[in-house]
Amino acid sequence: MSQSYFFAMLSRMKYINRWGLMNNTRYENISEHSQQVAVLAHCLVLIHNKRFGGNLDPERAALLAIFHDATEIITGDMPTPVKYANRGIRDIYREIEDKAADRLVSMLPEDFQEDYSQALKQNASGDDALRPFVKAADRFSALIKCIEEMRMGNDEFRSARDSIAQSIREMHLPEAEVFQSEFLPAFSLPLDELQ
Repeated sequence: MSQSYFFAMLSRMKYINRWGLMNNTRYENISEHSQQVAVLAHCLVLIHNKRFGGNLDPERAALLAIFHDATEIITGDMPTPVKYANRGIRDIYREIEDKAADRLVSMLPEDFQEDYSQALKQNASGDDALRPFVKAADRFSALIKCIEEMRMGNDEFRSARDSIAQSIREMHLPEAEVFQSEFLPAFSLPLDELQ
C-alpha cells in the first residue's frame, strides 16, 4: 500500500488566510472558516427540518461545508471581488477549483477517491438540496467576520458587511431569515453580555 498525502495536505488549510485584500485586526484561515461554515450549515438544515418540515441531513451539510474551500490549499484564497468580477473569470476559476480537487483526490487510496471527490467538488446529485444551506452558511461566516472586525473598530469591513448581508437577503431562504433574527445578533455582543 502506498502512502497517502491527502490529510497532510488538508492540515495545511490553517496556513491559507482569508480576506487577503483587507486590513484585518485578526487574520482568519480557511481551516477555522470551514469549521464555522460546517457549524452554521448544520444549524441551517436543522432550522429547515424543525421549523419548515424538511427532511435533510444536517451532518451531510456539515461535511460538505468542511470541504467547501479545501481546494484553496492549492489555489489560494481568491478575493471575492476578483473571483466574481465577470462570468469568464468565474468559469475559469471553477475549472481551476475542479483541477485542484482532482489533484487532492489523487493523493488518496483508490477506494476513497469517489467519496472525497463528491465532497471536494460538491457534485453528488443527492446534495443539490443542501447546497443553498452551505452557501448561506458560507455567507453568514463572512458576515460574522465583518461584524467582528467592525466591533474592533475596523471600518474597512463596512462595505463588505453591507454587500454580504444583502446577498443573504437575496437568497430568499427562510432558514437564513430565522438564523439572522435568532442567532446573528449575539455576534455583536461583548463576552460579558453572552454569559
